[in-house]
Amino acid sequence: TMKYILSRTPLGRTGEPLDLKAALTYLVSPASNYVTGQTLFVDGGWTAL
Repeated sequence: TMKYILSRTPLGRTGEPLDLKAALTYLVSPASNYVTGQTLFVDGGWTAL
């Protein structure tokens, strides 16, 4: 259930479009020029558990 999922998510909330937008903005910016071959998880910390 959603209550269970939120209790297991370190940030305690569902993702919002702005969360993904921030990650994508970084990836297309010059700040990420040296980043290669990585997977960027935008999941509220779910995979860090």
